[in-house]
Amino acid sequence: MVRKTSGRPNNPLKNRIKKILPSNRFARSVSILAGGTAAGQGIVILSSPLLTRLYSPEDFGLLAVYSSLLGIVGVVASLRYQLAIPLPESDEKAAHVVVLSLLVVLAVTLLTAIAVLFWGQSIAALANTPKLAGYMWLLPVGLLAMGTYQVFNYWAIRTKSFSAIARTKLTQSAGMVAVQLAGYALGPLALLVGRVFGQAAGTTTLGMLAVRNKWGAFRLVTIRGVMQAAVRYKRFPIYSTWGGMLNTAGAQLPPLLFAAFFSSSVAGIYLLTQRVLAMPMTLIGKSIADVFFSQAAQARRELTLDSLVGNIHYKLSQIVMPPALFLIIAGPQVFDFVFGENWVAAGHFAQWLAIYIYFQFVTSPLSQIVSVLEKQVQGSVFQFILFCAQISGLMAGVWYGLPMVSVALFSVASAICYFGFLVWILYITENTWATLWMSTVKAAGWSVLLLSPLALYYFPGKNEYTELVPMFLCACLVAARYLFLFRQA
Repeated sequence: MVRKTSGRPNNPLKNRIKKILPSNRFARSVSILAGGTAAGQGIVILSSPLLTRLYSPEDFGLLAVYSSLLGIVGVVASLRYQLAIPLPESDEKAAHVVVLSLLVVLAVTLLTAIAVLFWGQSIAALANTPKLAGYMWLLPVGLLAMGTYQVFNYWAIRTKSFSAIARTKLTQSAGMVAVQLAGYALGPLALLVGRVFGQAAGTTTLGMLAVRNKWGAFRLVTIRGVMQAAVRYKRFPIYSTWGGMLNTAGAQLPPLLFAAFFSSSVAGIYLLTQRVLAMPMTLIGKSIADVFFSQAAQARRELTLDSLVGNIHYKLSQIVMPPALFLIIAGPQVFDFVFGENWVAAGHFAQWLAIYIYFQFVTSPLSQIVSVLEKQVQGSVFQFILFCAQISGLMAGVWYGLPMVSVALFSVASAICYFGFLVWILYITENTWATLWMSTVKAAGWSVLLLSPLALYYFPGKNEYTELVPMFLCACLVAARYLFLFRQA
């Protein structure tokens, strides 16, 4: 008699991966998201040295201006209604928010297309990039792709489908890089089309996941229910939209201002710097933010929000401090070696921007508290202060005619604002000052220890080859530390 087996066949590779992942639910979810994002960002970073040799700083300047415009408009793609998708208790109410968000995306895309049709050339001229005028039609296309993906991404966060999100992150990066490499003969057009393709990739996967698994909830969607959802979560478009727009504008305006007041080459150099430094935010920070958002509401009900916030802040500081300090010390050497001598200026930008990246990294994931506690007014006030500080720093550099001064003042002003916001977050979650300074001191101590091989820079007789030795040693020590933190989780 043959015994029948039931269930799915055993997959040794899948079982091995499950054993490697942390058993803690939060850390496991972050690991899955970060793993997919890491693979995607790895593709982007590994392709960057090749792209910088196929495209000029001017080409990257066009991409920088386009990406900035798309980023700023993309914040209002769904008027931030997508942030409310994880909040309703029932899937039926959440489905109404999804449909509402998609309708808003379509409306905003249509308005953007009309604006591009009538004022596309004027916008390109104002940004000092007249060559972009012929590519402005890609703005509403990219906006539609970005907005739709954001909506289904937050539905996936609601259903804790982190594996599906991780796969789309990989698909987005691979698709973007493939188009940019394969179409290099088309010039900057390939860079822009690759950016759009990267936004669109994965949208169908997450959309089908929502419809297939929760079709019963979407069948019950009514026009009246959509209107009720619009009223119930009106605080998101009224307050969060402005806060999100100010936050994104502060991050995306530097390339626009650099192109307008200096040159597209300076904008391209800044874009490469931002692309490399934003990796930890995209790789780990966004993953932690998404999982934190899905857990924070429950933690609030269970009165454990303070410990959750304190624990996440400690881990964030341990993760970002070593690479930030490394770039401050050896940024120009790293960019010279990886991207070529034409991009050394990006390394000098990185030295200053690393300060800003550190404080942004340890604060941004925790800023989801604004939505969880529905404190959008306070969040918008912070974003307004941050925006004013960033613009003031940038324009001061423009006044002196020095891009480096703009970058330095922009970074310092941003860091101060994020520090103040972090203190406020710890306060409203009933954490103490010790939570802040102990995490920072411990992270700084570990970073100094891990980066101690950089002292070899000051030994006599060094050359361009021996300079790689301390970098390699630091990379090994930091990787070992990350592995320990991962296993500890």
